[in-house]
Amino acid sequence: MLLSLLATQPNIKVKLIGDYSLNKRDMKRVIEPLSKIGCNFYPKNKKTLPLTIEGTDMPLAQKHFETIGSAQVKSAILLAALNTPGVTSVETNKNSRNHTENLLNKINADIKIKKIKKGQIISLRGKKNLFGFNLQIPGDPSSAAPFIILTLLTSNSKLLIKNINCNPTRIGFINILKKMNANIKIKNIKKKAGETIGDIIVKSSSLKSINCPTNLVPSAIDEFPLLFIASSLIRGTSKFNGISELRNKESDRIKSIEKGLNKIGIKTKSTKDSLKIYGNPNLQINKMLKIAPQEDHRVAMAFFCLGQILNGKVQISNFETVNTSFPKFLYIVKKIGGTFEVKKNS
Repeated sequence: MLLSLLATQPNIKVKLIGDYSLNKRDMKRVIEPLSKIGCNFYPKNKKTLPLTIEGTDMPLAQKHFETIGSAQVKSAILLAALNTPGVTSVETNKNSRNHTENLLNKINADIKIKKIKKGQIISLRGKKNLFGFNLQIPGDPSSAAPFIILTLLTSNSKLLIKNINCNPTRIGFINILKKMNANIKIKNIKKKAGETIGDIIVKSSSLKSINCPTNLVPSAIDEFPLLFIASSLIRGTSKFNGISELRNKESDRIKSIEKGLNKIGIKTKSTKDSLKIYGNPNLQINKMLKIAPQEDHRVAMAFFCLGQILNGKVQISNFETVNTSFPKFLYIVKKIGGTFEVKKNS
């Protein structure tokens, strides 16, 4: 998002440096559309951070085709368009998170959204004067997800999580779990700044395996590691297709989860775009399961939840990577009765 805001700032060069995990992320997906607008990136042909961006004083409105289903790419184009004369359009053929569109609507940016047969066309006229605003951020559904899984798979458990963002593009995780027979309800629903907010009530459930609908994939992309863990603990074979985007996150999340599950006897089969998990409701961790999450906070939290559910010993190295998205994770786990030990590297 910083790259896109800097793209239209003339006479300035800015070097952006990421942490270990961010430096591994492929930035080509935003470099290409932003370069079309007119900015330059250095070193030439480099696709990962650190990168230097040189903004343009003559940004050109473009028509972009976003085919990955990435809210980050879509948002990067729209933020750059705010300071670009003329009308920039983004045509998508896959649904993805729409928080940026909701925010731009709230602050009266000149944005229009038209539904088409597959996806939508988002148009934004740039150079409109915008003004300061106040915004209340609701709870993050991705941060609620580990506690939802812990509750569903722990007997005689009930959980109430208040004021969570229940935007339809963010609760694919809940919709998938409901198809797996999860007892989850959303109550006290209200709208704020274009976002749907509600309280999530979760009760222990007897989950069943699933052939996951591909149309729900974009709205659950961050929670799939937890869905894979849940699938390993229930009877039957669960199938997930259309999930190639998981291979381009902080780690290859399909590979990372497979590797850990295979160590404890769970059979899996994968392709570039799919994963099958052969669940075992009698699964036990008989010896220490060692996980190296590759600086991926979602993988670290998923295997932490596995250890809590099975009451088995799981050793997760570099667990501090969870601070990337959820610095209070262990504090809340302890509050609800979870057990763990933190060993600092000597």
